[in-house]
Amino acid sequence: MKKVLWVCNIMLPAIARDLHLPYSNREGWLSGIFERVREKDAPFELGVCFPVESWPENLTHKEADAFLVDEVKCYAFLERLGEPENYDPALESRFADIFRDFKPDILHIFGTEFPHTLAAVRAFGNPDRTLIGIQGLCGEIAKVYMAGLPQEVQRKVTFRDLVRRDSLRRQQEKFVLRGRNEAEAIRGCGSITGRTRFDREGTAAINQRARYYKMNETMRKEFYTGSWDEEKCEKHSIFLGQGDYPLKGMHFVLEAMALLMPDYPDLRLYVAGNSVVEHKTLKQRLKLSAYGKYLLKLMRRYGLEDRVIATGKLTAREMKERFLLSSVFVCASVLENSPNTVGEAMLLGVPVAASRAGGIPDMITDGKEGLLFDTGDAKALAEAIRRLWSGKRDENGLTLAGRISIQAAKRAAIAHDGECNYLRLLEIYGEIGGDQ
Repeated sequence: MKKVLWVCNIMLPAIARDLHLPYSNREGWLSGIFERVREKDAPFELGVCFPVESWPENLTHKEADAFLVDEVKCYAFLERLGEPENYDPALESRFADIFRDFKPDILHIFGTEFPHTLAAVRAFGNPDRTLIGIQGLCGEIAKVYMAGLPQEVQRKVTFRDLVRRDSLRRQQEKFVLRGRNEAEAIRGCGSITGRTRFDREGTAAINQRARYYKMNETMRKEFYTGSWDEEKCEKHSIFLGQGDYPLKGMHFVLEAMALLMPDYPDLRLYVAGNSVVEHKTLKQRLKLSAYGKYLLKLMRRYGLEDRVIATGKLTAREMKERFLLSSVFVCASVLENSPNTVGEAMLLGVPVAASRAGGIPDMITDGKEGLLFDTGDAKALAEAIRRLWSGKRDENGLTLAGRISIQAAKRAAIAHDGECNYLRLLEIYGEIGGDQ
């Protein structure tokens, strides 16, 4: 039986629950595939590595070398997760120890965002048996990070930015550094999984020799039940999955809202994740970033302060509830590969208005499973939302939002079918491991 070792960006929730530790819902699609492997009596032995910033107290140093969760051998490695632009050579030594213990036939690394990807590639030293799953491409993000912000905003440094050494320009520089590590890691692997023309072309430009395998992602289990109902959602409510840095395009959404306000005075915007616009207390004002201040400026200019609601970080269940209550989900990013929020919205049948950025056009056919608009075009975004809110019905009694809801759910059910994706993973492992 072949041995497959995963290198993940987070401690998987199933592992964290076993250790009675808090966990992140970020990258929830990983849980989907992990649960599928555990359910299916997989024809390979699985091991899982994940980063921690300090050793959990309930792991002794001996146990930290390897421990079992439901018969899956697990390993932790120390990494400064808040500094993903800084490469730590000590990671190579830790991975070498893990590889000696587990003896993987295939190394499967999920994502290129952190330096542990490059460290694992270097320590393993076997490109033919190294598979990297592409989430996004940091090098490409660096090129468009500012997302059309005015030059004075790009140059601005707030008290918070100065203390944290985290101005907008510094943030962009960090992605440049991450992109360099990413490129070396991609050059050092022999196989890649991706989902879109964007990631296929982007990785081929770095490593033409790598074999490319298309494999869709399995979403979190919560999103496979439930269905959006046009009559039950909150009318004229917009949902944005994230808005804490320029790449996600919240400033475009605010500009679009200003255009919609005269016709829809009851409109609301709900924003999930970290809020960068809280400013009620002195402490909150001191923590405002340059981007947060710019968003506040737009909100005040357009009279939107009472119409923007920060939900904070949401669990999968809470995220699902917010999706189903919203009349439209917006993805205004200037670059994405295949955003899971779009996939989750589509599974539930929530109408999506998304930018023609990166791999999004591979997820949505414009006018059929969603509406696409040119990246950074607030007027076009406003028009897309207006169309979804028009309420006009066709000969079958369906609105445009209703038709899109049905088609989106159908397409997403196929793309994110857990069984199909699991079988595809087995095919890929079989080819890399020499079974075919």
